[in-house]
Amino acid sequence: MADRARRAPYGTWPSPITPADVVRSGVLVEWVGFLGADPCWTEVLPEDGGRGALMRRGPDGTAVQVLPPGWDVRSGVIEYGGRPWTAVSDRAEQGVVFSHRGDQRLYRWSPGQEPVPLSPVPPPGTQLRYCDFEVRGAEVWCLRETVLDEAGTEVERHLVALPMDGGAAADPKAVRELASSHAFLTGPRISPDGTRVCWLGWDHPNMPWDGTELMAAAIGPDGTLDEPVRLMGGERVSVVQADWAADGSGRLYAVADPDGWWNVHELTPDGAVRGLHRAEEEFGEAPWRIGLRWCLPLRDGTLATVHGTGRRRLGLLAPDGGLTDLDLPYTEWSSVATDGRRIAAVVAGPEHRRTVVLVDPADGAAELVRAPRPAHEEYASRPVVRTFQGPDSPVHAYVHPPHHPEVGGPADELPPFLVFVHGGPNSRSQPVRNQEISYFTSRGIGVVDVQYGGSSGFGRAYRERLRGRWGQVDVEDCATVVRALVAEGLADPARIAVRGASAGGWTAILSALAEPDLYRAAGLYFPVLDPVTWRAGGTHDFEARYADGLIGPWPQQRARYEDRSPVRRADGLNVPIVLFQGELDTICPPAQADRLVDRLVRAGIPHTYLLFAGERHGFRRRDTVVRCLEAELALYGEAMGFDPA
Repeated sequence: MADRARRAPYGTWPSPITPADVVRSGVLVEWVGFLGADPCWTEVLPEDGGRGALMRRGPDGTAVQVLPPGWDVRSGVIEYGGRPWTAVSDRAEQGVVFSHRGDQRLYRWSPGQEPVPLSPVPPPGTQLRYCDFEVRGAEVWCLRETVLDEAGTEVERHLVALPMDGGAAADPKAVRELASSHAFLTGPRISPDGTRVCWLGWDHPNMPWDGTELMAAAIGPDGTLDEPVRLMGGERVSVVQADWAADGSGRLYAVADPDGWWNVHELTPDGAVRGLHRAEEEFGEAPWRIGLRWCLPLRDGTLATVHGTGRRRLGLLAPDGGLTDLDLPYTEWSSVATDGRRIAAVVAGPEHRRTVVLVDPADGAAELVRAPRPAHEEYASRPVVRTFQGPDSPVHAYVHPPHHPEVGGPADELPPFLVFVHGGPNSRSQPVRNQEISYFTSRGIGVVDVQYGGSSGFGRAYRERLRGRWGQVDVEDCATVVRALVAEGLADPARIAVRGASAGGWTAILSALAEPDLYRAAGLYFPVLDPVTWRAGGTHDFEARYADGLIGPWPQQRARYEDRSPVRRADGLNVPIVLFQGELDTICPPAQADRLVDRLVRAGIPHTYLLFAGERHGFRRRDTVVRCLEAELALYGEAMGFDPA
């Protein structure tokens, strides 16, 4: 580290980044689309209870809300959500259709008017949820999810059509059921000429990154569907996106991994399948939500594609398979959308906070649509992409060293480090400017964000390192990275803590149990804590069979489930923990957290437990995030021997 004007013990550096700053600059921005010529997006408003607002750029360049106050544009499909809105047409005055989180009904909004419902009130004791919309004539086609029980374990899914005139709001019989080929479905993709429709489907025990099927059907003159046929996919082939060519040729593009990587494939009307650009990199992601897209057909016949391993680029894929990347400074592209010519997306990078840009492929220029909120940029962490060698595999990670523009650590002291473990577990995090990480690094606490075996973004083989070994490979990979940082003289071996959310919380507490000499504290956000009850009706139906692949078939491997359960092993902890839980969480229900806390109390293990009313899986409210970060920092300071400024 270069000489500084001041030296102070690591962990005690005075930082202007407050938990409230983390909330302000880390606002979730997603679900980009077009309303007329203007890109729009959804944006979480933490100061308004975590409501999701539909936004657009106003005349003065600032973001303004599209809908009247109070509307929450968010779908509860599969609990993680799905694409919650679409424009009615390419004319802005036609407005949008959207799902409102408050009652999960489908609404239509036109400029100057209040939204009106398109879907009926659900029958007593059930929920109806909608997402991933397409407008066809006088109807909106979409995925409908019918939840038949309070726990969300009994669910039916259909592709349906609702009249745009609102007739189904009072008459449920006006909703037309189109298809239900699988237990899990994406929304429909309608061909440009309106004669065919395609969608993706899968069944338990598969997750969508294990095996899915691309289905298609002809649309009859009366709007009904012929018998659907399977075009691609199946066991151990995951199709994560399909879209029709924009030129009306009948060609279909699918992002699938028959060769172990999510590459782009072309399907012609005669049934031929051709890999457009075979490469050992991903052109898609694990579809944790319904309606995600990474490959966009443009009117000129090219495809706008998001691709890479670990980091991502925006490229143009020609019909002959040639790929040309646009020279832009962003290393992450998500929620991409097109109006046929231009591309809008949420972007980020090591030097750029998450924001929305509009790209014209003709000149490769990117126009800033939503200016990121300034947030003490000189204190921002800067990730270093690393790969460490484990016993049987490389392990990917993003290292964020402590950073402060005016303060450095003592020459005879190594910094404490915090291991970030992402959720999923078949997900990934991004090496971008992250204010939550900067909250710690600007105080002199290093962060390493581990992309353990099982993480997406590095091909199927890397994802499947976790198969049957969840709670082992992830734990071992985190330890591999920590020991490498210690061996390189970058981290104090006596001051390491671990934290994670959801599946990351599972890995964090199991790491503390498996490596008692390595970790000094653990922070757990709405974690998976008991795979026995989680598997046996203790979570929603989307993940109800997830553990079959991660741990083993149930009940044949019951002993393995019990052996890996953090709840059942919690009295073996020898480090303090802090546990955060949402009261309304249906993915990792609070009953699991309650059982863990009861075990900790009986064993006399130091802990802090904060249960937040009104919060679900993933916190959205300002006060919740503030309290969590304050409690985390206090725990790490106490456990690792520093006094946070």
